[in-house]
Amino acid sequence: MLTVLSMFYYICLRRRARTATRGEPMNNRRAIESNRALPINVEVVQYAKEVLDFSSHYGSENSMSYTMWNLAGTPNVYPSSGDFTQTAVFRTYGTWWEVCPSARSPFTRTPPNFHSHDYVELAFDEPVYPTAIHVLETYHPGAVVRILACSASPYSQTLPAEVRWEILWSEPPTKVNSPQARRFAPSIKRINFPTNLIRLEVNSSLLDYYTELDAVVLHGLRERPVLSLNTSLIDMNDLDDDDDEEDGEQDSCSMDILNKQFSAVAFKEWTTNGYFDKLPYELIQLILSHLAVPDLCRLSQTCKLLYQHCCDPLQYIHLSLQPYWARINDTALEYLQSRCILVQWLNLSWTGNRGTISLSAFSRFLKVCGSELVRLELSCGHFLNEACLEVIAETCLNLQELNLSSCDKLPPQAFNHIAKLCNLTRLILYRTKVEQTALLSILNFCSDLQHLSLGSCVMIEDYDTIASMMGAKCKKLRTLDLWRCKNITENGIAELASGCPLLEELDLGWCPTLQSSTGCFAHLARKLPNLQKLFLTANRSVCDSDIDELAANCTNLRQLDILGTRMVSPASLRKLLESCKDLSLLDVSFCSQIDNRVVLELNANFPNVLIKKSFTQ
Repeated sequence: MLTVLSMFYYICLRRRARTATRGEPMNNRRAIESNRALPINVEVVQYAKEVLDFSSHYGSENSMSYTMWNLAGTPNVYPSSGDFTQTAVFRTYGTWWEVCPSARSPFTRTPPNFHSHDYVELAFDEPVYPTAIHVLETYHPGAVVRILACSASPYSQTLPAEVRWEILWSEPPTKVNSPQARRFAPSIKRINFPTNLIRLEVNSSLLDYYTELDAVVLHGLRERPVLSLNTSLIDMNDLDDDDDEEDGEQDSCSMDILNKQFSAVAFKEWTTNGYFDKLPYELIQLILSHLAVPDLCRLSQTCKLLYQHCCDPLQYIHLSLQPYWARINDTALEYLQSRCILVQWLNLSWTGNRGTISLSAFSRFLKVCGSELVRLELSCGHFLNEACLEVIAETCLNLQELNLSSCDKLPPQAFNHIAKLCNLTRLILYRTKVEQTALLSILNFCSDLQHLSLGSCVMIEDYDTIASMMGAKCKKLRTLDLWRCKNITENGIAELASGCPLLEELDLGWCPTLQSSTGCFAHLARKLPNLQKLFLTANRSVCDSDIDELAANCTNLRQLDILGTRMVSPASLRKLLESCKDLSLLDVSFCSQIDNRVVLELNANFPNVLIKKSFTQ
């Protein structure tokens, strides 16, 4: 009996020596046999080394205030709370950007688990197996909805054969009642590869004001973590290795037989499709129109009838691939190509980065599917180059809407091709390197433009010349974003206001060369009675007379931002609120004459208006 027990114990030790957990090599056999502890896998704690990419930010391209670059390194503000310039801030918050005149119609079929509106990618010094990620939020927390890790090193000299993104944590947006700072540390999923590239995706739609992020901390192990072992506790599953192999062989044989049966059935010609034969073709199409793209692809593999329905180009009239950005590559475009010959709206935003989409694959796809395109979204498409824009100009002759937001890798000369798209009504060039010559050509040939975004376009030398061309050529212009344009003056504003009387939305935030003393804001108010949204953010010269002109002439005003002015009094704001009955958003943050007492009084008298006033602790 003793001999049997000794043999049993010896077999158990041998099995433990071979495997730590099932399928993983043991690091130290002696640690098992002598019951000593394994070497400690020390946890590494590191802040982000640099910011690699992002979709938007509140700040300027030429400074550090309110930019995503503030996420690199140790905290600047935390644990303090409030509105600080040393933090990272995205461009939008709430739902205000979805209800203004420049708002775009949403794509249907967005999967219910995709909530992301913006993102930022961070590189860290050392690849680790993540154990925790802490996001230091210093103002209006709660925007982060997804955290991902990438298998590719941002510091590798060659592109990997496969780029894999793994979701570490994901939740729908939630309302956080307090604007105070917090350390956000969600419980993350363990992954089987080391990473030093982390991506945060955010949704600010439930926030009362701009969220501010200060730093990101990555905790992780250098070696892949293994379960702790104890020889006094023997896992009985380890005794079943041989049995498992035998069972595996039996299962394999069973599966082979089952596969043969299924194969015989699959290729048999069915004479009926059951109740589906009784449904009108259009009704089946309507039912399938509620499925997301991956579900359509899976359903197409079930039977010939549903394959026919799922491959019908009418199912892909409006196609958004942005929710699947991590999986879209040349193969995916090739697979979808035959189904998208009638596509009219196409969203490829966030896709194709790190070499996953090639110029040849993109060109082939557009040459087959671009003839009917009316709307093309390519935000943050860093695979784009001049040849791509040339293909768009040559194949998408019916294009009316083009979004190149944050395509900051496009060379300036690439934008010359956009002038060939004469039917454009919407053009978004936010954070691009478009230059003055190319933009003047676009404005000259695309005279039907109604919506134009030039926010943070730092390569334009003379915005007065651009404004003059808009006034002369773009008579249908309804919305214009000139956020952080550095050199427009009262002369450009006068040309713009006189030539574009249909303007309903104008963003002149952080335009320091505009001065109220020249009468430019009063001129705007008199010439643009249809204004619904006006942002004069951080213009210190806005005064009571400007507000009085808005109250007298722009009674349709719905959103007004005068953050940072020192010369607006409570009396002029009351007059404005009484005249503009539809006003719903008023930002008076850092307006020195508008203190918290005035805000409370105005809130009580005008309850339908959300009056914003940020604070610094």
